[in-house]
Amino acid sequence: MGCYIVEFEQNGEDRAAYGEQLLKKLEKQLNTKGLNERRFREFRRLYLVYPQLKEEVLGYVMSGSGIRRSVTAKLQMVSEIANNDWKLAAEKLFNRLSSTHLNAISAIDNPIKRAFYEMETIRGCWTAKELERQIDSLYYERSGLSKNKEALSALVQQQAVQLQPANVINTPLTLEFLGLNERALVTENDLEQAILDNLQKFLLEMGHGFCFEARQKRILIDEDYFFADLVFYHRILKCHVIVDLKIDKFHHEYASQLNMYLNYFKAEVMQPDDNPPIGILLCTEKGDTLVRYATAGLDPNIFVQKYKIQLPSEEEFKRFLSKEIG
Repeated sequence: MGCYIVEFEQNGEDRAAYGEQLLKKLEKQLNTKGLNERRFREFRRLYLVYPQLKEEVLGYVMSGSGIRRSVTAKLQMVSEIANNDWKLAAEKLFNRLSSTHLNAISAIDNPIKRAFYEMETIRGCWTAKELERQIDSLYYERSGLSKNKEALSALVQQQAVQLQPANVINTPLTLEFLGLNERALVTENDLEQAILDNLQKFLLEMGHGFCFEARQKRILIDEDYFFADLVFYHRILKCHVIVDLKIDKFHHEYASQLNMYLNYFKAEVMQPDDNPPIGILLCTEKGDTLVRYATAGLDPNIFVQKYKIQLPSEEEFKRFLSKEIG
C-alpha cells in the first residue's frame, strides 16, 4: 500500500500537501474498516523509511506475477538511505521484525537511533510493547552504545567488535516497572525484592547480554561475611557483573566496598577465560565530583549509576536530552 501511494498516486514525489488530500480520498474510495488516513500515512512512512525492504516484500506478496515485474521496474527510482553504515540487512528486518515493530521504529527521524532500536529489538526479542517502553524511556539516549557510534555501526553491520563495559551500561536506569515510589523504599531489601519480582523487566532495562546468577552472594574474607546484592554474568563481555543497591545518594565508602567485591571475584571466582568483573553501584543521586574523587585509583570497572523508580517528567526528559546533546 505504501508503494502504491508513493510510486503511483504521488508518482514518486514527496508532495506533502497533495499527499494529505490523497490519503483522505483513498479512505473514502476504499471504505474499508481499518484502512483510514492514519494507517495510509503509516504505510507511506514505512515505504519511505525502509526502501531496502521493497524486494523482500514484493517477493513475498507478488512472487512471479506480472504485477511484481511492473512494480519492481517502478521501484528502481526509489532513493536508498544515504548512509549505508546504519542499514540492517533487508532480509533480517523482514524476517525478524513485525509490521508493528517497524511502524514504531519508522516514526524515529534519526537513522542512527532507528538502527539502534532495530538491532536491540532483534537481539533482545522485544515485544512491540517492550519496544514502545524502551523508546518512551529514552533507552537509546541512556545507552552506552549511543556514545560510541563506531561500535554501534560495527554491530549493525554484523562486524566483529570488542565492546567495552561502558558500551553496555545505561545511565540513568529507569525502574518505573517496579511499581514503587520514594516512600515505599524503606530498605535496600525492598528494592532488591522488587527487582527480583520483576527480573525479566529489570534485565530488559539493563540491556542485552545480562544473565542473572545470584542474590546476596556470600563472600568470606578472613573471618567476616559480606554479601553482594545481585550478581549477573554478561555473556557478551564474558565477565561477572556485581550490582550493589543503595536507597540513598552516593557516599564515598560505597565505592570502596564495591571495589573489595571486585578484587574478591578476581581472586576467587574468575575463570581463566573470564574478563575482569564489573561493579555497578545503583544509587538515587550522585555528585560527579565526589564520584570522581572516590573512585580515583580504584578498579576502572566500577560504575556509579543513578536510578529512578518513576519515569521522569517531561521537563526532566528535556533537561536530560539538553545535557546529552550539549
